[in-house]
Amino acid sequence: MTQNSRLADLTSQGVAVWLDDLSRDRINSGGLAALTQERSVVGVTTNPTIFGAAISGSDIYNDQVGDLSRRGIGIDEALRMITAYDVRAACDVLADTAARTGRDGRVSFEVDPRLAFDTDATFAEATSLWWLVDRPNLFIKIPATEAGLPAITDTIAEGISVNVTLIFSIERYKLVMDAYLSGLERRAQADDFSGFEGLESVASFFVSRVDTEIDKRLETAGADEDLRGKAGVANAVLAYQAYEEVIASDRWKALAAKGAHVQRPLWASTGTKNKAYPDTLYVSNLVAPDTVNTMPEATMQAYADHGEIGTPVQDQYESAAALMTGLTEAGVDLDDVFRTLEKEGVDKFTASWDELVTSVSDELKRVG
Repeated sequence: MTQNSRLADLTSQGVAVWLDDLSRDRINSGGLAALTQERSVVGVTTNPTIFGAAISGSDIYNDQVGDLSRRGIGIDEALRMITAYDVRAACDVLADTAARTGRDGRVSFEVDPRLAFDTDATFAEATSLWWLVDRPNLFIKIPATEAGLPAITDTIAEGISVNVTLIFSIERYKLVMDAYLSGLERRAQADDFSGFEGLESVASFFVSRVDTEIDKRLETAGADEDLRGKAGVANAVLAYQAYEEVIASDRWKALAAKGAHVQRPLWASTGTKNKAYPDTLYVSNLVAPDTVNTMPEATMQAYADHGEIGTPVQDQYESAAALMTGLTEAGVDLDDVFRTLEKEGVDKFTASWDELVTSVSDELKRVG
């Protein structure tokens, strides 16, 4: 099968195309495999909302739920087994991609969002999910909360690949990169250190949600409309600038000399939420080497149809900084924006998980 030329061009610019979705129907139908062959897809991200939509909207899980019910499996463990089954199967679909690229072919599996503010529980959950899925091309997703940062370091030091999620601010992103480097350093200092082979990480920087929150505040303040719909890209651009500063540092170079791999920036939440904005806004304008763009399928298909590569990220640093300064001058409290978005992000994933717990619990009772 032939790859879509627009997505192939995006890949040639150093952007790894990942799908922000997963379901057992997609795996069993061959739909995921087809996306790797036709849409340059080399990775998959999941979250509690995605699993909630997949499991609640399909009968394909009924047999497994029935088996778990007859065995008397509790709801939390049942959910781990159901979701781990899909992640493991997706890892197998992408195994050839992982072997070919050495860095992609990854499937992300998020820790229980209810643990987002508990460091020890997050680390314990991360290691448990790593063992449960038992595939080398797995990413464990850990939220970039203050409690999540030391868990990231611990998990990387353990040799477990991590996708750090729910990053909104440059300041928090810098702490995420520090947590990653600290984990690599601890691993390198261990008596049984055998290298960094297979150990990867991405840092998921959220984009469209930034515009949604800032646009709302700009409208309330009656600010210039020219500022709207630009903060998400500008914030991500400055994140990439911070990434370049880190990989130019002596600290990183010392780790790279030992075989460590960069923690790539990943652009998340790239579906356009405001229909007035171009549907490929958060793809076309975030093109840079060694990045990942995880897209909902609708965004991916839109880009495949009419997407164009925009101004490279490295050429946007000055304008991005000016835009963020303009937002502050317009009265937008950026620190409060990012705090709000982090809390909302955790709350939304927790609510999705709670809804999933209720749905599967009801099904377990029904078939029990």
